[in-house]
Amino acid sequence: MSSEPGARRRMDSTNGGPFPSPEGSSNQPVPAHWNDEERVALVRGILARIGDKWSVTVICSLGQHPRRFNELRRDVTGITQRQLTSTLRALERDGLVSRTVFPSTPPAVEYALTDVGQDLERVVYTLAAWADHHADTIRAARLDYDSQAEI
Repeated sequence: MSSEPGARRRMDSTNGGPFPSPEGSSNQPVPAHWNDEERVALVRGILARIGDKWSVTVICSLGQHPRRFNELRRDVTGITQRQLTSTLRALERDGLVSRTVFPSTPPAVEYALTDVGQDLERVVYTLAAWADHHADTIRAARLDYDSQAEI
């Protein structure tokens, strides 16, 4: 394994599974199901859902309190009605968001995080804190990289 900055770890059975092990965690056992292709595809799909353009923002907005569609749309700057609908449906399908329809005319619909969604929200905020903590270092690395690319 190379220790050079930017070196990639192999993501295959040579390191115990399809996902790279974090540096310094080689003492942790690799779950056996990481070698199950169906499970790997499922996990990658979940990570793709969480990592898409809008899901994290919607999850963070719903983490504050349950919201109605238009309130959520106002809170998530730049999202279209169609994209918000699609994102909410996908998050509901994955069990991260619940949708409650209240009988009224027109029907009022409220979205909220499920227990699983709340658990994910905690992870997302930890990741956001990490990004904030390292933002200046990452900005400097980008500037350095971009200036070398221009040479």
